[in-house]
Amino acid sequence: MEEINVQHLPFELTKEFLEEIRQLIIDQAKDEIIAKIEDLFPADITTILYELNGDESKYLVQLLDTKIAAAIISALDTDDRKKFLKNFTSKEISAYINIVDSDDAVDILNEQPVRIREEVIALLKDREQARFIIDLMHYDEDCAGGLMQKELIKINVTQTVTECVEEIRRQAEDVEKVFSVYVVDDDGILLGTVSLKKIILAKRGSKIQDVYEADEIVSVQTYSTGEEVADLMQKYDLEAIPVVNIQGRLLGRITIDDVVDFITESAQEDIQVMAGISEDVEEDDSVWLLVRSRLPWLIGGMVGSFLAAKIIDRFDDTIALLPAISAFIPLIGSTGGNVGIQSSSLIVQSLADKSGLDTTLWKRLQKVFVVALINALIAAIFAFGCSMLIDSGEIMLSITVSLSLFAVVMLASLMGTITPLVLNQLKINPAVASGPFITTTNDILGYGVYFMIVYFLL
Repeated sequence: MEEINVQHLPFELTKEFLEEIRQLIIDQAKDEIIAKIEDLFPADITTILYELNGDESKYLVQLLDTKIAAAIISALDTDDRKKFLKNFTSKEISAYINIVDSDDAVDILNEQPVRIREEVIALLKDREQARFIIDLMHYDEDCAGGLMQKELIKINVTQTVTECVEEIRRQAEDVEKVFSVYVVDDDGILLGTVSLKKIILAKRGSKIQDVYEADEIVSVQTYSTGEEVADLMQKYDLEAIPVVNIQGRLLGRITIDDVVDFITESAQEDIQVMAGISEDVEEDDSVWLLVRSRLPWLIGGMVGSFLAAKIIDRFDDTIALLPAISAFIPLIGSTGGNVGIQSSSLIVQSLADKSGLDTTLWKRLQKVFVVALINALIAAIFAFGCSMLIDSGEIMLSITVSLSLFAVVMLASLMGTITPLVLNQLKINPAVASGPFITTTNDILGYGVYFMIVYFLL
């Protein structure tokens, strides 16, 4: 009878399932708990852990196979993992650190107090893993050295394919994902790679130097930034990239899953900065942390609004004589803010994209000017028509509004372009320019321009 392959449906955590798990933990019903979760993926079990308290989650994890538990701990968010591991002793943590990849081990240990970190390293049974961890701790977490793992398969260029197969069998016990084999010389200098396909198809007795690929090797140095690593892996469609030192000696590799994690974290940081959140926070963080992360830009925005209000106040006599002009204040403010955010967002995006040739500042400004000019003309004509309809043919007022809007769109486009470029030159995250900063600045400038034109024309 033919065996039927049964595929599991995606797991969805329900309140009933969670309560059942909690009750089983209280009853310490080990067999029932294992029966409930044995068919779940580690990511699904992680979802359950997020809903349990510290003691409950520890009890559940300790029922799992050590390898599965280690994978789950590696996948936890940084803040949740720090809280979770507070319930474990150094000896218990070391059992998981023994198994995970060296780069994940370093991430976990760097989150712990120094005493716990030193105790765990001392307790590691795998002394090679301990050496790997100590080596990686010297690097910043966002550079290639901090992203790499030491586990890889390498072969000497003088060896035969048969010896290479034996070496793969020996080293593969410590390497979870084998994408290719790295070829080195007697000094450990990276010479190239050899694919598993070539090793399998090679004739018996062939030497590695006859089958390896020397011209196609793409590598990064330990000090390369995470952005540079991500760009290279995207450009050349790599699943892993080797990391070398200044002399070209092979030190480790960076796999695609680590790069995806880095890109995700960087994107989250940029989104928070653009939203005016000054710290890396999540919804389930403490109230004080959430308040503290939002207050700086909130206060800054209020200061900017007070300055804008002061500008309006300086023209209160003009508003008293021509009350109709006050109806267009929201139009000026919102249009300037929107144009500024659009311009700055495009510049931030282009700064993040390193795949193309660098465009000179002059060419960027020329293009921005043409786009802004077209947008400003269309916006001004539209505003003129709407103003004529609203104010029953007040032609001078309509001309004033349209001219003001034209000037504001041009100015906001320039500000939205220049600001992220300047911040980038100052080594400040240019995403700052896409948030409250540019909106508030354009409000102040927009109102100033609007009332100056009103003053001179009306």
